[in-house]
Amino acid sequence: MNTDNYNPTPTDTSRVELSSELMGLAEMMARNVHEVWSAMRMAQGWTYGPARNDADKKHPCLVPYDELPEEEKVYDRNTSIETLKFIVLNGFEITSKDKTTI
Repeated sequence: MNTDNYNPTPTDTSRVELSSELMGLAEMMARNVHEVWSAMRMAQGWTYGPARNDADKKHPCLVPYDELPEEEKVYDRNTSIETLKFIVLNGFEITSKDKTTI
C-alpha cells in the first residue's frame, strides 16, 4: 500500500451551522461513538491501562465517556458534528420522535 501520495479531501462543511438541538444530538452521538469504540476494543482483548501499550492491549481511554480527558471528548464530538454537518449538507433532514425537524 502506497500512502505517500494520499491527500485527504473531506467534504467542506464549514458553511453548515447546526441547530442547538443537533448540537445536543452531536453530544449524544459522541458519547455513543466512544461506547462503540470501547466495546470493540474490549472485544479485541484490550483493557484499561494508565498509558497506551499496544503490545499489552492497554489503553487509558477505556473509561466511561464522562471520565475521558476533554481533548478525547473533543475528538468524538468533532466526528459527530462533522457527520451531522455532512448529512445536512447533502440534503437530508433529521427529525425527532415527535416528528419535529431538528
